[in-house]
Amino acid sequence: MALETCFRAWALQAPQAAASGLGGGGRDRLLLGGGGNNALPSRLRLSVASPSPVAPLRPASSRFACQCKNAVDEVVVADDKNWESMVLGSEAPVLVEFWAPWCGPCRMIAPVIDELAKEYVGKIKCCKVNTDDSPNIATTYGIRSIPTVLMFKNGEKKESVIGAVPKTTLSTIIDKYVGSS
Repeated sequence: MALETCFRAWALQAPQAAASGLGGGGRDRLLLGGGGNNALPSRLRLSVASPSPVAPLRPASSRFACQCKNAVDEVVVADDKNWESMVLGSEAPVLVEFWAPWCGPCRMIAPVIDELAKEYVGKIKCCKVNTDDSPNIATTYGIRSIPTVLMFKNGEKKESVIGAVPKTTLSTIIDKYVGSS
């Protein structure tokens, strides 16, 4: 979804770049797939059509920055609205970090969760729940300290870890549930 948002932003920015003389004179266009009998989902059928060679684009302004880096393996925000479908209804094991923006140890463990999401892409889902924004979820699972990381499989809480722990600790927990029934 972040990748699609970035492409949409690019499509909006491209006419401005063409008007200012940056790029291929407005001949570049982004084609987002849809329809047809392609095997790929529509969000993956992307192509950039350019009828002529294009000069390298210079940044039009610092206002526009693509946030789609590692969009495929990002940690997703879970909240009261999507908790059921994202965590409890997931077929894959789900690693959920409970955090808050003001929590120092939460900021320490965030890069670890991001790395795990990249390493286990396609094997698990990684989610973050802001306890300030979704206190009901935190209360339901007895979260009293943050950061707390819970592991869910088949909609059930399997394990919990409290505090900013090393990556190896979380990897060991994930490995227990990846590939097991």
